Amino acid sequence: MNIKKGEIVELQIEKYAFEGKGIAKVSKKELLGLSEEGDREKKYVVFVHGSYPGDTVQARLLKIKNSYAEAIAINIIVPSKDRAKAQCKFFGTCGGCKQQDLDYDAQVKYKQQQVEEIFEKLGGFSGFEIEPIIPSQNVFHYRNKMEFSFSEKRWLTKEEISKGRIFDKDFSLGLHIPKIYDKVLDVDECFLQSEVSNNILNFTRNFFKKKNTSVYSTKTHTGFLRNLVIKQSFHTDDLMVNLVTSEENDELINEFCDELRKEIPEVTTVINNINKKFAAVAAGDYEKVIYGPGFIYDEIGKHKFRISANSFFQTNTLQAEKLYQTAFDFAELKGNEIVYDLYSGAGTIAIYISDKAKQVYAFEAVESAIADAIVNAELNNILNVKCFAADLYKSFLPIVDKYNIPKADVMIIDPPRSGMHPVTINDVITLSPEKIIYVSCNPSTQVRDIKMLVDGGYKLVKIRPVDMFPHTYHIENIALLRK
Repeated sequence: MNIKKGEIVELQIEKYAFEGKGIAKVSKKELLGLSEEGDREKKYVVFVHGSYPGDTVQARLLKIKNSYAEAIAINIIVPSKDRAKAQCKFFGTCGGCKQQDLDYDAQVKYKQQQVEEIFEKLGGFSGFEIEPIIPSQNVFHYRNKMEFSFSEKRWLTKEEISKGRIFDKDFSLGLHIPKIYDKVLDVDECFLQSEVSNNILNFTRNFFKKKNTSVYSTKTHTGFLRNLVIKQSFHTDDLMVNLVTSEENDELINEFCDELRKEIPEVTTVINNINKKFAAVAAGDYEKVIYGPGFIYDEIGKHKFRISANSFFQTNTLQAEKLYQTAFDFAELKGNEIVYDLYSGAGTIAIYISDKAKQVYAFEAVESAIADAIVNAELNNILNVKCFAADLYKSFLPIVDKYNIPKADVMIIDPPRSGMHPVTINDVITLSPEKIIYVSCNPSTQVRDIKMLVDGGYKLVKIRPVDMFPHTYHIENIALLRK
């Protein structure tokens, strides 16, 4: 038989693939209707969304290629022993948590396997040490920041549609549906943030709905409300509410602030970011501080950090300390080393390791992040961290030469998901530090970059994954390379 796209097949899930897909292996002859000749014993790989090893599922085929197929599970015939009951009523519709129906111990086991396979199979590495993954201390309520979107197009769930009632479809505040940019799921509870943050979310929705406040449209570029961003400290009582709007309306925003503080007195600062750009980003062209200092403080280890509305800070505060401590342990600093921190952001890693370094030079492209890093160094009375503006998609060697910066003994590199630019990798090889600690939120691009560093004279010594984001397939990984 010749199975086609859209047809339903029964599959047994054997393995776990990157990005949270199960893997089934079936007879290629049967699935694709091939002749008896050749390929008789060859197994054909099917990646099945919404499945885990140990499942037997009915799956609908979405894509059929010569070497693989993709499908989505539509019925779990026999569930895996690792399956768990998802806590959130929005699970499966909201794109925030992909694996809330998978036992957490299994999540970290599969994440460890993912990283190992990426390094050994994709990277072709061997003879390096693989340290065990560090699980997250908190499995729920671990995020210190949540970003919600307003939309004039509310996504209706299957349950709502089946009830046949008339719903308010013109106003929603919540999270985007995966792959649908203009519709938002109206969320009244998220298990990734605190209870007080959920209260802020619901108060904000109710306040502006009662006021009949307009919502910004990405098509017409009209309307007022764009985003709600909540930031909460884990080590202090600080709590920030940042409302992103398309223009100013002091009277309405002040009323919102007053009512919010009465209802939720835990809020310590309220900010209004005004974003006049068409781009759907939760940051403004400028901001107005409505109440409080306009920032919050949090701590990683013994160091204190000031966090503004638009500054980057690791979203899992408690796990960030374990991430930084692992990088610190890999560096094995003695106190006399020159350290470079590339993609330094608000200086969190540079400050965290500064006690054991002679001097830390931090390189970052975003001016506001550099300003935050300077403030954070002053806040902690640290004198041996210096920050430099550097576009790390171009060579940063001219900056090193211009300011006569001593060559690094150790480099700590923490790039975005896309990884390092080849120019930056060549700069690192040219500067030839004794050790490189590469912190990554994307092991695939990390392996790609490490292969280039190995070609440039380095050896991969060891790696260690750190789970920063339970219930998602994202994983951080730290690698140590030596010259």
